[in-house]
Amino acid sequence: MRKIKILLIEDDEDAANIICEYFENYGFKITAVFSVSDGLSYLNNDAFDVLLLDLSLPDFDGYEVLKNIKDRIAVPVIVVSAYSDKHTKLTAFRYGASDYMVKPLDLDELEARIWVHTGRSRGIDIEEKKKIFEIRENSILYKGKRLDLTSTEYGILSMLVKNINTTVSREKLMASVSAVSSHRSLDNHIKNIRKKIEDNGNRPKYLKTEYGVGYKLAEN
Repeated sequence: MRKIKILLIEDDEDAANIICEYFENYGFKITAVFSVSDGLSYLNNDAFDVLLLDLSLPDFDGYEVLKNIKDRIAVPVIVVSAYSDKHTKLTAFRYGASDYMVKPLDLDELEARIWVHTGRSRGIDIEEKKKIFEIRENSILYKGKRLDLTSTEYGILSMLVKNINTTVSREKLMASVSAVSSHRSLDNHIKNIRKKIEDNGNRPKYLKTEYGVGYKLAEN
């Protein structure tokens, strides 16, 4: 089935790369451009299912872009902006925005909103999003396979899975597992868990340290 096609107009290249990596990993087709002029050129020459538009762009006023698109092109526009005030949001909607999300973006939520604006109304489908970590019957699955964990490792990792993509403090992790009585003990268990899920424990992809706070299990 045809992939959902997204056009992203975002002048922050690092932010654009993060968004593109997320949606490409889950079967969307996304094109990123860094100026309005390039974005309008793509819209004039190709058909997209949704447009993600940053309002703060160097070469064009974001509201005028919305008006220009609304008058000529039938595409849902989700504004992604650092501005969270009510006036900016209402103005964006008045100029033709279909939706509005405030940065920093929750990419899972953005995906859900894209489905609302495109997938359900147009019958487009993508590959089912597969979870990397799942809790099943007192076990934890990693990419569909059961992990061989000690009871303490299971307690720590299950807390992180339940709070996926969210930093969990050391104190909260220690409180959830009675066998862990110190930061050093917790860090050692984290090190052992990394050996079971990471290709390189020194540069973890999933189980990340949030220095001075705790740990986060990332699926994005």
